[in-house]
Amino acid sequence: MASRSFKASRSNLSSASSDVMDSQLNKPPLPPHVTFARRTNSGRYVNYSRDDLDSELGSSDFLNYTVHMPPTPDNQPSNPVSQKVEEQYVSSSLFTGGFNSITRAHLMDKVIDSDANHPQMAGAKGSSCAVNGCDGKVMSDERGDDILPCECDFKICRDCYIDVLKTGDGICPGCKEQYKMTDLDEAMESWQSLPQLPAPNGMSKMERRLSIMRSTKSGLMRSQTGDFDHNRWLFETKGTYGYGNAIWPKEGGGFDNGKDEPVVDASDLVSKPWRPLTRKLKIPAAIISPYRLLILVRMVILGFFLTWRIQHPNTDAVWLWGMSVVCEIWFTFSWILDQLPKLCPVNRATDLNVLKDKFETPTPSNPTGKSDLPGIDIFVSTADPEKEPPLVTANTILSILATDYPVEKLACYVSDDGGALLTFEAMAEAASFANLWVPFCRKHNIEPRNPDSYFNLKKDPYKNKVLSDFVKDRRRVKREYDEFKVRINSLPDSIRRRSDAYHAREELKAMKEQRQKKDDEPFEAIKINKATWMADGTHWPGTWLTPSTEHSKGDHAGIIQVMLKPPSEEPLCGISEDSGAMNFTEVDIRLPMLVYVSREKRPGYDHNKKAGAMNALVRASAIMSNGAFILNLDCDHYIYNSQAMREGMCFMMDRGGDRICYVQFPQRFEGIDPSDRYANRNTVFFDGNMRALDGLQGPVYVGTGCLFRRIALYGFDPPRAKEHSSGFCSCCCCFGRKKKHVAIANNSEENKALRMGDSDDEEVLNLSLGPKMFGNSNLLLDSIPVAEYQGRPLADHPSVKNGRPPGALTIPRDLLDASTVAEAISVISCWYEEKTEWGQRVGWIYGSVTEDVVTGYRMHNRGWRSIYCVTKRDAFRGTAPINLTDRLHQVLRWATGSVEIFFSRNNAFFASSRMKVLQRIAYLNVGIYPFTSIFLIVYCFLPALSLFSGQFIVQTLNVTFLVYLLTITVTLCALAVLEVKWSGIELEEWWRNEQFWLIGGTSAHLAAVFQGLLKVVAGVEISFTLTSKSAGDDEDDEFADLYIVKWTSLMIPPIVIMMVNLIAIAVGFSRTIYSTIPQWSRLLGGVFFSFWVLAHLYPFAKGLMGRRGRTPTIVFVWSGLIAIIISLLWVAINPPQGQNQIGGSFQFP
Repeated sequence: MASRSFKASRSNLSSASSDVMDSQLNKPPLPPHVTFARRTNSGRYVNYSRDDLDSELGSSDFLNYTVHMPPTPDNQPSNPVSQKVEEQYVSSSLFTGGFNSITRAHLMDKVIDSDANHPQMAGAKGSSCAVNGCDGKVMSDERGDDILPCECDFKICRDCYIDVLKTGDGICPGCKEQYKMTDLDEAMESWQSLPQLPAPNGMSKMERRLSIMRSTKSGLMRSQTGDFDHNRWLFETKGTYGYGNAIWPKEGGGFDNGKDEPVVDASDLVSKPWRPLTRKLKIPAAIISPYRLLILVRMVILGFFLTWRIQHPNTDAVWLWGMSVVCEIWFTFSWILDQLPKLCPVNRATDLNVLKDKFETPTPSNPTGKSDLPGIDIFVSTADPEKEPPLVTANTILSILATDYPVEKLACYVSDDGGALLTFEAMAEAASFANLWVPFCRKHNIEPRNPDSYFNLKKDPYKNKVLSDFVKDRRRVKREYDEFKVRINSLPDSIRRRSDAYHAREELKAMKEQRQKKDDEPFEAIKINKATWMADGTHWPGTWLTPSTEHSKGDHAGIIQVMLKPPSEEPLCGISEDSGAMNFTEVDIRLPMLVYVSREKRPGYDHNKKAGAMNALVRASAIMSNGAFILNLDCDHYIYNSQAMREGMCFMMDRGGDRICYVQFPQRFEGIDPSDRYANRNTVFFDGNMRALDGLQGPVYVGTGCLFRRIALYGFDPPRAKEHSSGFCSCCCCFGRKKKHVAIANNSEENKALRMGDSDDEEVLNLSLGPKMFGNSNLLLDSIPVAEYQGRPLADHPSVKNGRPPGALTIPRDLLDASTVAEAISVISCWYEEKTEWGQRVGWIYGSVTEDVVTGYRMHNRGWRSIYCVTKRDAFRGTAPINLTDRLHQVLRWATGSVEIFFSRNNAFFASSRMKVLQRIAYLNVGIYPFTSIFLIVYCFLPALSLFSGQFIVQTLNVTFLVYLLTITVTLCALAVLEVKWSGIELEEWWRNEQFWLIGGTSAHLAAVFQGLLKVVAGVEISFTLTSKSAGDDEDDEFADLYIVKWTSLMIPPIVIMMVNLIAIAVGFSRTIYSTIPQWSRLLGGVFFSFWVLAHLYPFAKGLMGRRGRTPTIVFVWSGLIAIIISLLWVAINPPQGQNQIGGSFQFP
């Protein structure tokens, strides 16, 4: 193992200070021009003007020439040979570091026990240099094949080869014959596809990217948006794209392709046909109009009903009447909060064909048809491999790597917050298996692209498969996947056996050394910490199986490993090696970049759980890939629709898309019991409430399946944001409220990119404040305007504001180097967020159990809007708890977060005026709904109290009360039917949701309220623990977990409610039968409401019974006997006045 060290300081990777930038940008640069040159044997470039070149074209000396262009949106300089060598080193190195420690790059010979067989994969099997004393790797091409400069196939690395050419007279160390190519520059030229001019002096990588946005009034034309007009620049400067002469400008203004055939007219470059990427589908008026009318009618009826109830008290039982009226008033208020945001539901549709035409079809601004879509960084979070099986996470990773999106624009980051070697090696195994799985999915258009879900499909897998070799390929992949599962499931034992073997070797080695030092003296037993060992025979820098200092879950170094290095820019098809291998000759075998990240953790630091892990990924990804958009997924949520990201990108790239902070996809679940006993699918919320919010300012963020705009996560205001009133403060992390202009440089496009207002007088980002908000990483600060620019929609229509020119994102990405990954290590350290705005106004927000809702609320509060994207084929699928206890604890966590939101500054009462009124009401309901449990549990006991006391909530069941009750019930049912119509849910799902609303309201919500109050008032945090008690296991039953009974204190209130109401019904019947003048109306009223409560609690009671058919009969017998005994005891204690007989002659003892 080799290692290379880097200083642990936060590198200043920007080569120019802001003062220098100001002086440079204030002076208009020269207009861009195209330079033609030829390369000489000595390495010099001989430049020619266009006229000189035309006059020399007849000479054979100048037939082979290359078009060299200065930095433009389509041509960014680089040094490919040296950078590819550096990137190859980076992708095979495990980077570690953190607070008060050196950042090290550990060059790994192997990542997993099996051989890596993909050229992009870390630890890919490559040849070593054959020169004595050199342990370097032979330079390889994109397929992983060795590049050998001599016909004798002597293996030599690039550094040794250069040394031989410089100092060894070009003699091959193997065959001792002279290399055919002895000129160093020509040799280097043969190692790359095309020569490129060196980078301009004094420009960093970020500055070259920023040059895309720089323009002047005199040199560059501006489009209707005021941005760089790429089309006019090409036309007026006679520029061309890339290398060679794909399209040549003519003096007359048109273009030709060298065959005297007109290709395109100049007017087509500026004005092109424009089609929207998305459409808003309104709910039919026949459904939504009656729905809105019924809401209004029911509100009026409830108002009259409450007025009547207050004016007609029950004088015989004022306490009962008072409690019922208070509860009914709160229920009315809660219903209004829930119903008002549902007034404007919408549906949306996307057009993927238009997206392809705009971004991936050859055009004058993109002749090669290379994808112009922005980059996406995908975050997958996991914390504990014992609770989150690595096989599930690996399947999620495979579905991401196989998604239908430009490979070079994707980067997947796996956050392992536990720092476990098990997760690390599982991800490496997944990267290895992706070499077969991803091309198979692309070749045969497989859906879904999660191998576990695909091979467990119950439908015919051969349907609509046209290729003749599909059956053979599928069998091969299925066999490989079965072996992959065996390897993943055996990793814990494999790691443990390997660590034990290495530990035993270390102990023997230490004992041998001790004997050598002390030959005659007795020696003590040596204690060596039992480390966890990696496959290459080195210590794992993360959490050890036997925790030790600096190697436990809360104490370990930061780790970054590039599992799959960034792919090449051009498609790479497979080769057919033998008849037994799968034929991928027409399939792109490239894989997206895959990075394993485990942030540093140290004792004494608050790591802020999932939100802190997400923010670490935001910073690391900004430095390594800087995708303009971020998709976050839980480790058990995989991509079910391979085109989901394209559908989300339709909204981001459409007109007005620059004001969208995120696109939320609905959560869909697998493994739910057919009856959905505990409303695990949450269809009423995801298909009802979320669609309705989409018609306002957008849906709330639910924690997974969400496509973010990176710049919105950074805490910036949306473009063209306006304050309609100054009643509330709208703070942004980088901008004040004063009309003071603080600019980086006058009239620069960087200002345009970072301005958050409508006029040039608005304040823009002041980089001197950057470290106070984003930390001291200059590379992170440099990436912010680049991410903003790349996330803009195309400026292809006059109505598109704040757009970017077509073709601006077709440039190759910068190759990874060691300093970049070292900088990424520094930003995931535990100290980086100190004295910054991370978690306060930047990134995921800290301080709440439900950090997802708070993060989305902050964005909406700044004026952003969000979109709800419901695809025909589910975008993502995951798992949900089907066990009653697990479900209750899940709801408890959500409700606790809502209570925390209510008692924090994130309460919608304090929202800014940028948030719409109905959106504010929706967020207000998010914080208030747990408090309904207080009134709900009282109301559930009222029927029992009524039956016990012989009274009712009203004086008598008169016609007025019954009419009100009937009208309220009918309008509720009618609203439910209409809501089912426009949301697409089923009536049974609506009823299951109502049932679990009462179950959760009387258990988890009530506990959350008390837990939140204790935390706020007394500062006491209470955690509800559970004790598992199995009611029997059945491996053949898919839903066996549904019948497992796990006791928890959350079950006490619903059980008490059920028992009390059952006893009250028996007591009420007995009282009425024994009474001289039976009060049947009061009995019917109490019994009706008791049955209403019991009907809602039926799924809860069924869950307590365990497996169907296994509930002993004696349970039902004893239940009936106990109910009869209790009712008789009540009559004996409180017999009817003036009557002690039953049935006339029977004397009660």
